[in-house]
Amino acid sequence: MTGHTGDRIALFIDGANLYSSARALNVDLDFKKLSDWFAQKGQLVRAYYYTAVIEGEEFSPIRPLVDWLDYNGFTVVTKPVKRFTDAQGQSRIKGNMDIEIAVDMLELAPHLDHMILFSGDGDFRRLVQAVQAKGVRVTVVSTTRSQPPQIADELRRQADAFIELADVATQFSKPKSAAPQATMRTFDRDDRP
Repeated sequence: MTGHTGDRIALFIDGANLYSSARALNVDLDFKKLSDWFAQKGQLVRAYYYTAVIEGEEFSPIRPLVDWLDYNGFTVVTKPVKRFTDAQGQSRIKGNMDIEIAVDMLELAPHLDHMILFSGDGDFRRLVQAVQAKGVRVTVVSTTRSQPPQIADELRRQADAFIELADVATQFSKPKSAAPQATMRTFDRDDRP
């Protein structure tokens, strides 16, 4: 990761995309270790986690993670999933958080030196370019070591730096038998890279 130890850093975690990458690598992430690891790289100003949630259900598999993150220093941004019927008549759910991530990154750009984007979504290429134009370095965290790769080539090329999740996963992964509060569970995205 490029930068200086005094850099003001923020994390922007696309929950569904990071979940897909971690699942593809068979890794369970420990978000406390993750935030601590990045805090050692500079001054961690904020850590955002974005995910869609199913409302009205008695139990949501994402709720324990969202609650844990909220109580442990993360800014959690959620919105309800949308239900729709596809062309084959199948009921589907959709929970895209791209706009929320883009707005927060652009709003925080004047106050940061370095942004860490946990996503491989190629739609973020233009956002990264706009943030860079404001003088902020952007590092993207995803993986090329899954089949298919979870990172879009255009996003990887646009970023100032790329962190291969498989290379750093041991820094912020947890044992497979750890408590469920930090187990990552989200919903599939409608716009894979």
